[in-house]
Amino acid sequence: MNILWLKTELLHPLDKGGKIRTYNMLRELKRDHKITYLTLDDGTADDTARAQSLEYCDELVSVRHQSRQKFTAGFYADLLFNLASPLPYAIRKYYAPLMRNEIRDRIRTGKFDLIVCDFLAQAANVPFDLGCDGVPALLFQHNVEAMIWKRHYEVQSNPLKKSYLYTQWLKMRAFEQKMCRRFDSVVAVSSDDRDQMQSEYGVESVFAVPTGVDTDFFRPSGNEKPSRHNIVFTGSMDWLPNEDAITYFTEKIMPRIKQAIPDVTLTVVGRDPYPSLRDLASRDSSIEVTGRVDDVRPYIERAAAYIVPLRIGGGTRLKIYEAMAMEKAIISTTIGAEGLPVQDGAELLLADTEELFAEALIRVLSDKVLASDLGNRAAATVRSKFGWERVAKKFGAICEETLVLAHSRKPASGKMRETNANRGKPIQPVAET
Repeated sequence: MNILWLKTELLHPLDKGGKIRTYNMLRELKRDHKITYLTLDDGTADDTARAQSLEYCDELVSVRHQSRQKFTAGFYADLLFNLASPLPYAIRKYYAPLMRNEIRDRIRTGKFDLIVCDFLAQAANVPFDLGCDGVPALLFQHNVEAMIWKRHYEVQSNPLKKSYLYTQWLKMRAFEQKMCRRFDSVVAVSSDDRDQMQSEYGVESVFAVPTGVDTDFFRPSGNEKPSRHNIVFTGSMDWLPNEDAITYFTEKIMPRIKQAIPDVTLTVVGRDPYPSLRDLASRDSSIEVTGRVDDVRPYIERAAAYIVPLRIGGGTRLKIYEAMAMEKAIISTTIGAEGLPVQDGAELLLADTEELFAEALIRVLSDKVLASDLGNRAAATVRSKFGWERVAKKFGAICEETLVLAHSRKPASGKMRETNANRGKPIQPVAET
């Protein structure tokens, strides 16, 4: 197949879960298919990142697009103006007429067999007014995005923020439903997400592919000495669910652990830590904040336990599989491990209140045998079932099935596709607001 892959960013550096998932998927797919990678580019990527794109695509095409930097005056102004937009802010900031025109022009060349829209945000730029000129289109959903915003709204205590998040949830739900029903097929990263999109959005052609991990790369080196009472968290700290998780952990859970284990330490590894976390680390010597690192493995290997205290989120967490492959004892909330085929007490421990989370961590930090057993079982599971080669083969099979589904729905007299609930109705372009 000749695939036009749509994305909002270059993949290097591989510093967040969505990038890592896409990179490994594409690297495997590129063995059998030709990939044209069409992406938005904010100008921050260096020449090395562009050169490294050849690892996952045959051709790189970038379109300049600048979004507001977080926590600036312009950023807050955009949030305010978004009240008048039908699109949620997380989608509107990626809307780019130049990208829409580039996609349109590429489709019209007639050389592509399939369009893959990677993440929901890029769907705002797909020109459905053309019916994609008869080219089948697949939406790769790493999360049920509306669920994330619903959970943001539910845990927020500030009345003003809660009201704003409520409107963002409603906008995201409406946009996500519309987009999922416009594509020929949708790929979810867990059976839970697949079932939710089927039941809530009425999507017929939705498939689930598991999350994978590079089990050769993520493996203990034996060169790092574990710190007896160190806890580690890894993840992009500019992603709101991760910010909420660490705020929750440091405020509600860590003080409970310190009562039982006074020398416990926390290492937070991930790009763009929010300012208040850096301030906390400067005042509290038990907390280390690294920012972006080139390799997370030494930090995971040195830890006695790995935590995923997420209260918000969707999709599946690659970080859990990475920690499993590194043979770490993992303590997670149910939401943190959502969508992964792991069992409480087997590959990890699940805890959904601050009291139970602290209790589980204290058990692991105090019992080396328990920690070792959890880590060994986790590693055995992930190495036997979740390598990227197997995951990519399943994704490729879904791409092939999408071609069959799309052509079976194509009207005999024209280019416009009829998809799911839109059959028989003209498909309108996304509002350009």
